Amino acid sequence: MKGTTLPRHVSEQIDDARKWARVVLIHGPRQAGKTTLARLVGERTGGSFVTLDDPVVLEAARRDPVGFVTQPKPLVIDEIQRAGDPLVTAIKMAIDLNPTPGRFMITGSTNFLTVPTISESLAGRLAIIELWPFSQGELARGSPETFVNLAFEQPEVLRTGPAGFTARDGYLKSICEGGYPALINFTSRQRRGWYGNYLRTVVQRDIVELADIRRADSIAPVLSTAAALTGQELNVARLARGAGVDPRTAASYLSWLTTVFLVRRVPMWSRSLSTKQSKAAKVYVTDSGLAAHLAGKDQTALARPTDTSVGGLVETFVVNEIAKQLPWNRPDASLHHFRDHRGPEIDLILEAPDGRVVAIEVKSAISPGPGTARWLTWLRDRLDLLGHDFVHGYVLHTGPNRVSLGERLTLLPIEALWNPTGASTPA
Repeated sequence: MKGTTLPRHVSEQIDDARKWARVVLIHGPRQAGKTTLARLVGERTGGSFVTLDDPVVLEAARRDPVGFVTQPKPLVIDEIQRAGDPLVTAIKMAIDLNPTPGRFMITGSTNFLTVPTISESLAGRLAIIELWPFSQGELARGSPETFVNLAFEQPEVLRTGPAGFTARDGYLKSICEGGYPALINFTSRQRRGWYGNYLRTVVQRDIVELADIRRADSIAPVLSTAAALTGQELNVARLARGAGVDPRTAASYLSWLTTVFLVRRVPMWSRSLSTKQSKAAKVYVTDSGLAAHLAGKDQTALARPTDTSVGGLVETFVVNEIAKQLPWNRPDASLHHFRDHRGPEIDLILEAPDGRVVAIEVKSAISPGPGTARWLTWLRDRLDLLGHDFVHGYVLHTGPNRVSLGERLTLLPIEALWNPTGASTPA
């Protein structure tokens, strides 16, 4: 099976966006499948496809950006960030002269909204769609995941499904394999080589080209330290010590790693429930396979009872799976975490625009012990005093059971993220 042949669940959103947006932007990490998806759209619509990873094409775009965008439409431009602001400005001029929707599709491996060298001139003219490495539902060739929608609107469907069939070793295997399309069916040794080349490309082509980096050799240690801390609150001093750089450099490089979609920050959630809340964001590497590689872990290592990194990697896997499905499932929901210095701590809080929240705890154990939902109970009870915003709390674990833990509290197998009703069978 080749990764590039698998359908992507954001395809429907892209097709819909092309009906109303003058420019459609697909952005996400390198090797997530943006080029393949954009090329397929270009072929299907009879347009032009160009990639700025080609030095000759890049030079042409930089030399004459206005002439470059006169190619037959729809025009798909891959890795737009490499040509910078002049090409984006040329696109703006073209779409202002002819506002017909769907004439341009662009892809980028840096966050379009945070790159200083790219103007904000397309604001109000484009649709932005994130594309991440394969979700577990995509890898299983399943239908688009609906966990988040069900968690908000039909929690009883999640609670009453059958037991899961994925064993803990299966989860650990999925965590270490990650979701990059190129790595499907790779051996552990092949993955290690691929990750090394991948990281060099991201550092040299994306970060160094876009940023004023004086010590490019320090970027990799910052990322490796972030991987060791994945699933934990950001402590810049600790990150700096681990990477062997000063705190200011560590913070700057972490920001660039976020810009190129290798690191995700999940901000603190607050409703003034406490006066001693932590304000630090949590940090996650955006692919669990990359995180495991950087941490030097494989499936065997994570299965050892004494391993201390498994909890962070399981949580990273869950958070990334939920983030991947938001674009086609519930793009209006935001991700947060919560911690109070006096004790209460919740791994993930999803908040809808209307203020309703779904709270999630992640456990790497097959049978989480007593009190596993105590902080979910704490949050439920406090929000109930203020209104009706607490929808449901879930404990996701590596075991098979779906069990009620009390009013609006449910224990679920992690596989409910991509098999919410238990309708699928093992491959």
